[in-house]
Amino acid sequence: MTAANATLRALTVGGSAYETGVGMGMFGRDIVHAHLIHTAGWAHVTAHRDDRRVGHMRDQVQRLFPRQFAELHGMAHGLEVPFADLFAWNCRGDIWAMAPEGCTTVMLPGPSITIAHNEDGDPAFRGHCAWVRVKPDDGIAFSSFLYPASLPGHAFALNDAGLVQTVNNIRFRATAQGVPRMVLARAVLDCASLDHAIDLLRHAERAGGYHLTLAQAGDPRLMSIEFSAHVCSVRTVTAPAVHANHAVHPEQRHIPQIVTESSACRQRRGDELVTSGLAARDPLAVLRDRAGPGLPIRRDDPVDPDEENTLATVRFTVTDKGVGGQIYDTLSGPARFTFEVPRRPEKEKEDPARTR
Repeated sequence: MTAANATLRALTVGGSAYETGVGMGMFGRDIVHAHLIHTAGWAHVTAHRDDRRVGHMRDQVQRLFPRQFAELHGMAHGLEVPFADLFAWNCRGDIWAMAPEGCTTVMLPGPSITIAHNEDGDPAFRGHCAWVRVKPDDGIAFSSFLYPASLPGHAFALNDAGLVQTVNNIRFRATAQGVPRMVLARAVLDCASLDHAIDLLRHAERAGGYHLTLAQAGDPRLMSIEFSAHVCSVRTVTAPAVHANHAVHPEQRHIPQIVTESSACRQRRGDELVTSGLAARDPLAVLRDRAGPGLPIRRDDPVDPDEENTLATVRFTVTDKGVGGQIYDTLSGPARFTFEVPRRPEKEKEDPARTR
């Protein structure tokens, strides 16, 4: 795919959970067979597919998150890959601390909340990712950035209840038996309220860790959540802040983690731009920043040390009336997608995550 047409694509899927998975799998099938299954990362992760711990994760998902389990089965069918391999791939961060995922998030609280996010991933996926609209037969519809062969929800997303989520990888060395972190991030999109999402993350048996930024239309709170296999730290963001790919909450700092050079540089530079006031004035300028003494926030280097480039940048605006946003798939130029999701009346909300 040439640079001229290597754009973020639009996709709509729906029906049963299995049918939804099939649609997402068919979308990513070509690049998965042309690239992903030949990578060292795929080989490393899928070598663990028969491990006892992966089997425990599979049993947990089948029992507690049947919708996501069915989506994964359908996705494996659409991709034409073995289910055991695909399931392991969706446990990659719980299996392997150096799973290839990046990202930077800018968090701005206020009456109008802003969450801006760089989605950094495998450069070979440029032009093969989608902004997917998922319309299930039952439950809450949502829209999400979609990687080939991965559940939606672990990048950036919002659901029709006005719940917004962005996700940053954390490379914790300490993991445990439990529910894969990507399944938990996907399950958040089934929650009808911010409190229900927080409750889900706090009480789940977690296998690995992430940082989630959460907000919801009509709720004044902007939440920064770092969860590991052992601790779930929930903090209300009260001042402009940036989060890169390592744990910064005091509750998590004692847990062994890997902080790559890129993650450290992006966090340090982001903190500098928060202090300067630029983040509050123009969060997209922070995410497009390529200055500073170390590795840049905006990642376009073909020899990036973590083998990641910025594939998309999103800006969500969350107010009492709803959620608006823009998604950019280039460094400059107009947004590739814009959206407006009005706030739903309380009586229309439902929460299938509470009644699984």
